[in-house]
Amino acid sequence: MPEVIINGPEGRLEGRYQHGSGTNAPIALVLHPHPQYGGTMNNKVVYNIYQVFSRLGFSVLRVNFRGVGRSQGLYDNGIGELSDAASALDWLQSYNPNAKNCWVGGFSFGAWICMQLLMRRPEIDGFVSVSPPINNYDFAFLSPCPSSGIIVQGTADDVVPEPEVAKLAEKLAAQKGIEVTYQTIGEASHFFESHMDELIDAVESYLKLSIIPVADEAG
Repeated sequence: MPEVIINGPEGRLEGRYQHGSGTNAPIALVLHPHPQYGGTMNNKVVYNIYQVFSRLGFSVLRVNFRGVGRSQGLYDNGIGELSDAASALDWLQSYNPNAKNCWVGGFSFGAWICMQLLMRRPEIDGFVSVSPPINNYDFAFLSPCPSSGIIVQGTADDVVPEPEVAKLAEKLAAQKGIEVTYQTIGEASHFFESHMDELIDAVESYLKLSIIPVADEAG
């Protein structure tokens, strides 16, 4: 799990990168929760999503946003963090110029950033959005949502209310040309304590159905 340093908008961005198993392996970028509330690329949810992508043969990258860990810069209310994510995706694509597929994933604040990145980068094929903070941030920009993906939410989340996430998922699923899967994890809190295996299974099962044919072709 090599450490990488990426040139970001405000200086270096610290990351961890795992190269995929195939010549044209698909790529994935995974983004972490809110920097001002302890969010880092080593968050357990982020780490486990990263590992799922890696097990499925992806070249996968996770990074610390500006001001977190050894990444330079200061928190920028999501604007700068979106630029950080774009720089990280640039690096990932330059390192994997023949990748056949491109996915983004994020948890909580990272889910909000990854969905914005999705709107700005037409090459992104799909997303994994875990506990998107619909109660704290505006997701109206997803009209229309350009790619298919999965939203995973705990029913006992006391940070992001499940009914609000369900409404977002229903709205996206009604759009034409994409398929958005909504998966709830019963009794799971925001950080999926005691329910991490269920979260991993949900993401991995979805990606196997969605990606394996592409990954096999890439190999």
